[in-house]
Amino acid sequence: MADREHKGLVARWLEGKERDEEYARSTLPTNRWSLFWDILKGRFGRLMLVNLLMLITFLPAIAVIVWRYLWLWSEGIMAPFAGGLGAGVSAVPPDQLVGVAQLMVLQADLMFFGLLIPCFAVAAIGISGGAYIIRNLIWTEGIFVANDFARGIKRNYWNVLEAMLIFGFVLFLVRTMANLAELFIAQNLASRGWMIASETFGYILIVFILLVTIWMISLGISYKQGPWALFRNAVVMTVGTIPQTVFFAALAGLPIILALFGGSFFAVIGIVVLALFGFSYTFLVWMDFCQWAFDKFVNPNFGIATGRGLYNKESGKMQGKDEEEDSESEAMREYRRMIVAQGKSYLVARPIKPIDDDIELYQLPESFSREDLQKLRESKEIMTEDAKAYEEEHKNDEQYVEYNREFEERERAIRDETEGNGKKKPVKKPKMLNKRK
Repeated sequence: MADREHKGLVARWLEGKERDEEYARSTLPTNRWSLFWDILKGRFGRLMLVNLLMLITFLPAIAVIVWRYLWLWSEGIMAPFAGGLGAGVSAVPPDQLVGVAQLMVLQADLMFFGLLIPCFAVAAIGISGGAYIIRNLIWTEGIFVANDFARGIKRNYWNVLEAMLIFGFVLFLVRTMANLAELFIAQNLASRGWMIASETFGYILIVFILLVTIWMISLGISYKQGPWALFRNAVVMTVGTIPQTVFFAALAGLPIILALFGGSFFAVIGIVVLALFGFSYTFLVWMDFCQWAFDKFVNPNFGIATGRGLYNKESGKMQGKDEEEDSESEAMREYRRMIVAQGKSYLVARPIKPIDDDIELYQLPESFSREDLQKLRESKEIMTEDAKAYEEEHKNDEQYVEYNREFEERERAIRDETEGNGKKKPVKKPKMLNKRK
């Protein structure tokens, strides 16, 4: 083996350490934290595009939230809470104002939180497509944003819809019960202590259901499961990883928390972040954490490779690429099929002699004879033989050997992927967290 070339200081400065092979390996992500930063820095443009697609589907829910805020603000101005309303208008007796504010909020929330349920169904479209793309980024797969977004909707919408509807109905019930508790307290219709306790329990329940919901989304996108199994497994993962779940849910939802509860200054920051990349950031943090949890608690029990998307320093290879697993995105496989279907490019697969020598084709004069035609034929034969000799001499060059090898591997992979009837072989999906038979 030849000794490694020793380069001078100036040469190393000019080339930069990025050209060094060891440096390139050292920049590959070896844990989930480094993978998160690698995707955030290297795929930021795609994250913004995915965020835009998701933001469009969240617009109805955002509109309802803004509408509710403006409604309550305007009703608060016009309602006679201050007693006297000016000259010529009699003051409203205080005993007639008891519970008016609480009743107004109850009636408004019955409408607005009811409207949020179909809005969540619309938002499920963006979540199913966007989270699917982010999962593929975490798996370090090649993606096509538009194609994979549509494919994610097709594959994951019903699982995500189930999660969003559960959260929407629980949110509606908890908010209604909390408003009723506030109304009963104001009108002294029930024990204040019991009402506060029930209201507190409702808020704890909605936080728990929120955690279960985001687990349902990640499980539904990563594994094939039925509706009941999806909910049950999400509850198991929430309870089993409650400290980590709470921490990473809060970290992932930081832009949403700022936008809703950050006050005037931080709310503006949260809204700007959400508009640019906040939704993508939220699902990137959460899906990255979920892959860590799957590698630790789920995949080893079902023989699924762990560490997908991470670089193994010992083996020098990326982890988690199982031959039996559906390891590439469907869009990338379709792209490879298209390349194979178009056939091998003979301009790339074999050497072509460049026109850089003194061999020239005989030019026929304006009036030519049989002898001129013979010279033209001989010159063509000479050029053909010379091209064949060049092709024979360079056919084993690395660029041609590598291209032909890759094309044959693609042909073999496509052939193995399909059966005789042209249909894709069924891939067995594990039943998450079920007991083995």
